[in-house]
Amino acid sequence: MEVFVFKTSVSNSTDVAMLQSELDQLIKRGQWNFDLEDCDKILRLEIDDSRTKKDVVSLLHNKGILCEELE
Repeated sequence: MEVFVFKTSVSNSTDVAMLQSELDQLIKRGQWNFDLEDCDKILRLEIDDSRTKKDVVSLLHNKGILCEELE
């Protein structure tokens, strides 16, 4: 499994709830979580497929949510 960390514009638990079912469908083998306390509203993915990472970024962008990978 690889860990990827993203800065997002997700601002509250309502936004997370809106994304939950779609993220669960995309990330079948792995985990995801948001840290809304962090100033960058971090999304952390633990996944084993880089294609899944691209799909998650596309999902957020299509919903108008900023999603930039941090290094």
